[in-house]
Amino acid sequence: MRLSHPGTAIALVLAAALPATPLAAQRRVPRYTIEQFMATVALGGSSFAPDESSILLSSNESGVYNVWEVSASGARPRQVTTSTTDAIFLLGHVPGSPAFLYSSDRGGNENDHLYLRQADGTVRDLTPGDSLKAVFLGWATDDRSFFYGSNARDRRFFDIHEMQVADWSTRLLYRDTTGYDFGTISPDRRWMAVTKNRTTNDNNMWIVDLTSGAMRHLTPHQGNATYAPMEFSRDGRWLYYVTDEGSEFSYLKRYELAGGRSEDVERADWDVMYAYFSKTGRYLVVGINNDARTEIRVYEAATHRRITLPTLPVGEIRGVNISPSERRMAFYVNGDRSPSNLFLYDFQTRALRQLTRTMNPEIDAAHLVDAQVIRYPSFDGLQIPSLLYRPHAASRTNRVPVILWIHGGPGGQTRTGYSAPIQFLVNQGYGILGVNNRGSSGYGKTFYAADDRHHGESDLDDIVWAKRWLGGLDWVDTARTVIMGGSYGGYLTLAGVTFRPTEFAAGVDLFGISNWLRTLTSIPPWWESFREALYAEMGDPATDSVRLRRISPLFHADQIQRPILVLQGANDPRVLKIESDEIVAAVRRRGGVAEYVVFDDEGHGFVHKVNQIRAYRAIHEFLDRYVRPPTATP
Repeated sequence: MRLSHPGTAIALVLAAALPATPLAAQRRVPRYTIEQFMATVALGGSSFAPDESSILLSSNESGVYNVWEVSASGARPRQVTTSTTDAIFLLGHVPGSPAFLYSSDRGGNENDHLYLRQADGTVRDLTPGDSLKAVFLGWATDDRSFFYGSNARDRRFFDIHEMQVADWSTRLLYRDTTGYDFGTISPDRRWMAVTKNRTTNDNNMWIVDLTSGAMRHLTPHQGNATYAPMEFSRDGRWLYYVTDEGSEFSYLKRYELAGGRSEDVERADWDVMYAYFSKTGRYLVVGINNDARTEIRVYEAATHRRITLPTLPVGEIRGVNISPSERRMAFYVNGDRSPSNLFLYDFQTRALRQLTRTMNPEIDAAHLVDAQVIRYPSFDGLQIPSLLYRPHAASRTNRVPVILWIHGGPGGQTRTGYSAPIQFLVNQGYGILGVNNRGSSGYGKTFYAADDRHHGESDLDDIVWAKRWLGGLDWVDTARTVIMGGSYGGYLTLAGVTFRPTEFAAGVDLFGISNWLRTLTSIPPWWESFREALYAEMGDPATDSVRLRRISPLFHADQIQRPILVLQGANDPRVLKIESDEIVAAVRRRGGVAEYVVFDDEGHGFVHKVNQIRAYRAIHEFLDRYVRPPTATP
């Protein structure tokens, strides 16, 4: 189930491999407030203006995500859209025009619409209608139209449409009545690549002839394998796709439409996550999941010659966007102690310019901490990769509590990079171990499938054994270990305090599942293409109700002994508010501690700064109240 839909590391197996108490870690640093951390700006996306003199991006500087404009000269960003309620996320310029497209929902309900914002500031909903969801699928190669999916006809399925820029008229390209997932469309608009899930570890890929409706199956195979279409080559000869067929890790291949042959393009020691071409196909960008870090490779597509990227500040490159002229490249640089900043690189002059400065100047990055990639053995010897954050003042004489930070998914991954909540809590004196328990992505398909039909059992045991590993560190007070997570991580938090009632000092649950029977029967209708795979992994509530009831914390809430804090968005379509309502009520009925915070204008995750501040202030106060002893030094 995927409830959460986005340098070489030091691999340490034993606690003894870590230095006992490095002197660099034994120092006091100022304590910053959550307001100071949230004053740091979060950025995402990028789109070059037609003359490439500026770049649009999404920013939450105003407190709500809006579209902002950044000059290529590096002048201070200018706010373009002015929403004060619903988040606005940039999709990109209308080619050759200052107008742009963006997506937005209402209060986090995930019923996204596509909007056109003209140069004069007028806005038009291009996908009007009640209770529909529209998904932007990309521009046609000739820039005259774009493709999008809409479930207006049937909430379960996304029909594929093409919208013309000339008059914003739309035509149906493909009516889906089966539950295919869209991949990409060829430059001549004849072929569309689609996939169909069998399980979370196995699917198939076809190309659809949009003129006749005929389908060509491209991936007959034995055993489990996944296939993900990336793009057609600009000449329409090849379909590029990522697959893990015959391999533990995903790699990039291409299929020749005329000849029917396939060949490898790019392999790595880790998963190839994605690949895409620049405007004319001159450059190929490849992203690799290198042990929880993003590694970007840029090639000249014709020769597959790797381009040397510029020397950068500490961090990793993300979000590469090559300009339409293919002379420039915009990208973000993100590090554990540095939030994403937009950079601009000129391929010809090799000039590099930083366009944004997002860190709150009140915060000194030297007072923050880097993540350390470690591995520890679980109950059956399986090595569990995780990220360790150690407070500066933690030492043998100042042992600190540690939060086990559990990602969503269940197939998500805790990755390196800047996280304001993590840095805030570490700054307050809490160590953090981001556990990539079995079932996490990025570590091979065997590891990814290792939790199937064992949710709340073997993956929870991985978390319990994380606490045992922490016991070997002389700066950790394991008696004050906290379990915390969101979405599926919220479920594991509830499972931890329920089924391992004395292992953790407290639990912090952000919109986690308490009743699998209800959650699996109330998934959003637009997840229909994923229902079969979801039930194959988690269990079908109609036939596997006994096991699902056994692993659901709600039916065993009388076992909960430790304090819990629950945070929930009222409009969450994935984990309904009743999931949190009922577990809180069940704990309170028996006299337990269950603090509860509800956000009326949020969905599955909190995107408004004011709510993020409120959420993490509540978490900090809860932890200080129930976990940190009064005499502790942060």
